[in-house]
Amino acid sequence: MERKVAIIGAGISGLLACKYTLSKGFHPIIFEAKNSIGGVWTKTIETTKLQTPKVLYQFSDFPWPSSVKEDFPNQHQVFDYIQSYARHFDLLRHIKFNTKVVSIEYEGPSEEEMQYWTMWSGTGEPFSSKGKWKVMVEDTSNLSTEEYLVDFVILCIGRFSDIPNIPEFPPNKGPEVFHGKVIHSMEYAAMDYESAAKLVKGKQVTVVGFQKSALDIAMECTIANGIEHPCTVLYKTEHWIVPDFFPWGVPLPLLYLNRFAELLVHKPGEGFLLSLMATILSPVRWAFSKFVESHIKKKLQLTKLGMVPKHSFFQQLSSCLICIMPEKFYEKVEEGSIILRKGTSFSFCKEGVMVNDDEQLLKTDLVILATGFRGDKKLKDIFVSPTFQDHIFGSPNTTVPLYRECIHPQIPQLAVIGFSESVSNLYISEMRCRWLAELLDGTFKLPSIKDMEKNVEKWDEYMKTNSGQHYRRSCIGAIQIWYNDQLCQDMGWNPKRKKGFIAELFEPYGPSDYVSS
Repeated sequence: MERKVAIIGAGISGLLACKYTLSKGFHPIIFEAKNSIGGVWTKTIETTKLQTPKVLYQFSDFPWPSSVKEDFPNQHQVFDYIQSYARHFDLLRHIKFNTKVVSIEYEGPSEEEMQYWTMWSGTGEPFSSKGKWKVMVEDTSNLSTEEYLVDFVILCIGRFSDIPNIPEFPPNKGPEVFHGKVIHSMEYAAMDYESAAKLVKGKQVTVVGFQKSALDIAMECTIANGIEHPCTVLYKTEHWIVPDFFPWGVPLPLLYLNRFAELLVHKPGEGFLLSLMATILSPVRWAFSKFVESHIKKKLQLTKLGMVPKHSFFQQLSSCLICIMPEKFYEKVEEGSIILRKGTSFSFCKEGVMVNDDEQLLKTDLVILATGFRGDKKLKDIFVSPTFQDHIFGSPNTTVPLYRECIHPQIPQLAVIGFSESVSNLYISEMRCRWLAELLDGTFKLPSIKDMEKNVEKWDEYMKTNSGQHYRRSCIGAIQIWYNDQLCQDMGWNPKRKKGFIAELFEPYGPSDYVSS
């Protein structure tokens, strides 16, 4: 009997899930709310580029075309690459565009019965004759609804879209009292370049945030306004934003994306010997971090500008907050077309923004909130069952509790791909989709619910230790080889992908190392 697999979202993870479930003989159906594939790359800020070198951000069996010469392709080149991949593997025919998934509801054993299960889905098997998922979808063109009954659901809804993270404000101190305009970076990114330039032209603009979107928007404001109407960037925390991937001429992957680098880090589930080695070698990890930090401080003149972060570069990497500094950003700061303003909090008043609740007014016409997204809320809201909503959301002081960053032990016949982050989200998503396809095909079985929950707790502890306040991003950036090793072992693959001891220890790992099993 052909098993139906619902894949929600036609971004990179959704396309990969489709390709690998097809390879195992399943019948995937991708539901995509928009009229195009590509996820966050469908429409983003015009000047945005890839944040990791393209050699680390590619499909294992579909390299970048030779026509793309840049190490960091622009958003149009990335989008074209994703489209080419989908066409090459004939994935488009499996996608239902303009079809928004409103909710998913499990139809099978009662929640009371599931409480007594010791194995995932009751038997440890990914499919069950007793359980199905009811997927309710809405046609976004005519608002008609339809139900689908499927054997398995893969959530590939991403965490950087749809539900903006809007700060909360006290009564009478929010955007409602401001006489200017307030938008989220999501709305800005949805505009074409000309419309965005027209929006900011001649205005005093305040951008809230200090991650990639905030920096790109600020740079676009300087193009439109120059020094006459400087753009204010209101930020809470300084970050290690890299000017390039070659600190003091050394490729960054040589410092952080090989097995030697991971020997310096305490890893979830490691044995005594690896733990001892990580403890002994911790000064080397500290030295690597300081080496990179010194390069960034020197090249971007952070000390002079008062922009040196208090946390380490290693913590930045472990939080998956690495991004490339837009070219000449700090030159714009020095010339006065960008003004940096630090504040632990802010609120609105009639004429603009009050920083740190003091009496100093930051006059402004337009506020753009580059404050991120609520990916966890989007994940939670798709479930009908309040119990499943609580399961998937987890506790506010833990990571989203997913075994292998894919499977919730208490939610049957369902996987999540693309929520947890890494330094290279594309190739880690591909590894997860291959792992999931092997699970669906019966190559291996999952441990008991109890054992999976213990494993989740170990990874949660690791993320809290290394990612600081950003642990809910579920980042595996500093130990993605260790993570891939777990997937390989489950699938019966040899986790050692290099030829020779020296290469295995010091050569950076990337997508090309996992072309075949």
